[in-house]
Amino acid sequence: MIRVTPLILAVALFMEQMDSTVIATSLPAIAADIGTDPISLKLALTAYFVALAIFIPISGWMADRFGAKNIFRLAIFVFMLGSLACSFSFSLETFVVSRFFQGIGSSMMTPVGRLLLVRSTPRNELVSAMAWLTVPALVAPVTGPLIGGFLTTYLSWHWIFWINIPIGIAGIILAGLFLNVPDARNPRPVDMVGFVLAGIAFAGCVFGLSVVSLPALPIIYGYLTIAIGVTAGILYLLHARRTKFPLLDPALLRHRLFRSSITGGSFFRIGVGAVPFLLPLMLQLGFGLNPFQSGAITFVSAIGAIMSKFIAERVFARFGFPRVLGFTALFGGLLIAAQGLFSSDTPVPAMMAILLAGGILRSVFFTGSNALGYADVDDEEASQATAVVAVAQQLSVAFGVAVAGAILEISTRLHGGELTLLDFQIAFFVVGGLSALAGIIYIRLPADAGSNVSGHRAIAVGKE
Repeated sequence: MIRVTPLILAVALFMEQMDSTVIATSLPAIAADIGTDPISLKLALTAYFVALAIFIPISGWMADRFGAKNIFRLAIFVFMLGSLACSFSFSLETFVVSRFFQGIGSSMMTPVGRLLLVRSTPRNELVSAMAWLTVPALVAPVTGPLIGGFLTTYLSWHWIFWINIPIGIAGIILAGLFLNVPDARNPRPVDMVGFVLAGIAFAGCVFGLSVVSLPALPIIYGYLTIAIGVTAGILYLLHARRTKFPLLDPALLRHRLFRSSITGGSFFRIGVGAVPFLLPLMLQLGFGLNPFQSGAITFVSAIGAIMSKFIAERVFARFGFPRVLGFTALFGGLLIAAQGLFSSDTPVPAMMAILLAGGILRSVFFTGSNALGYADVDDEEASQATAVVAVAQQLSVAFGVAVAGAILEISTRLHGGELTLLDFQIAFFVVGGLSALAGIIYIRLPADAGSNVSGHRAIAVGKE
C-alpha cells in the first residue's frame, strides 16, 4: 500500500504540475485563436500562480475542517471545471479568469495531497512514499513543453486542457476507492484576518515576480506589488504572534529540521524553477531548435528523476540525510550551472548526460528534503506544515524564474542587443550557484538528523 497511496496522489499532482508549464509552449497558438497577443496572454500564467498564492494558505484549515480526502477530491473536480473553462475561452478576459479558477483547484491538490500522504504513512516509510510523490514535480516541468508542443502542433491547443478530464476522473475514483486515510478533523476557527493578509502578501510577491520575469505589464507594477506583498507579509507575522489559531503558524519554524527543509529547499528550488524557463529558451532562441526538438532533449531529466526512485530510500538509510542532501544540493547546483556551458557545437548526447545526472540528483534531493521536513513535526501540526511547505515552494519557484528573467533583461540592456548565448550563461551560473548554497544548510545538521525517518541510525547501531 505504501506505493499505491502516493501514486494515486501523484495522478492529481502530475496534472497540476503539468498545467503550470504546458501552457507556455502553446501561448502563440492560443493567442492567435482568441484574438490577442502572446505577451498579454502571459497574464494567464500570472493569474494561475496568484490563485495558488492566495488559496494555498487556507488549504490546511479546509482539510482540518471538512476532511482531507473530501477536499482533495473536490480540488480535482474544481481543477477539471477550470480546465473545461480554459478550453472554451474566447477572449483574453475569459481565459485569464478560467486560469484563475483552475488555480484555485490546483492550490488545494498539492498541499492536501501531501497531507494525506503524511497522515497515512508511518515515519519510517516516509522516504519511500515521498520518492514516488515527488515524481510529478520533477517530471511534469520537463515533459510539459514536449507534450504541449506535440498536442498544439498535431491536434489543437484545446487538448492541453481536455486531457485533464479523464485524468481527473480517474484520480477522483481511485482516491475514493483506495485512499484509506484517517479522517482527522480539527475544527479550529478560521483566521480571516490572517487569510486576507497572507493572501495579499503571497499574491503580491508572486504577481510582482511574475511581472518582473514575464513583463506582460509595465515592470513598475511588478515592483509595486512586491512592495505591497512584503508589507502585508510583515503585518501578517505581527498578527500571527497575537493570534491563538493563525492561518500559517510561524511557530512551526521552531522545529530545526522543518526550518532547514524550508530554507534549503527554497534555495535549491530557485535553480530548479529557473531551468524550465531558461533551457527551452536557450535551445530554441540560441540554437535554433523547434519546441518539439527542445522538449525531446530536456525530457531526459525526467528519466533521471524516475530512475532515482529505486535507490533513494537505500541511499538515505545508508548515509543519512545531512550528507546526502548536502552532496546532491552542491552537485545538483553545479550541474545546473554546467548547462550554461552548452553551445550549438555541444553534442546532444553530452547535453542529455548532464540533464540525466541533474534529474537524478534533484529527485534524490527533493525526496529527502520533503521527508526530512516532517521528521520533527507532530501529526497535529501536519496540515499547517503542508501549507507552509506549499507556499515556500511557490514563492521560491517564482523567485527563480524572476531572477533568471531579470538577469536576461539586465544583460541584454548592457550590451544593447538581442539575447545572446552569454546572457544565458550568466543566468545559469547565477541560479546554479544559488542552488548549490542549499548544501551548506544541510551539511551543518547533526549526522543522525531525521534518523527516525531515514533509518540511518538504526543501521549504525546494528553495526556496533
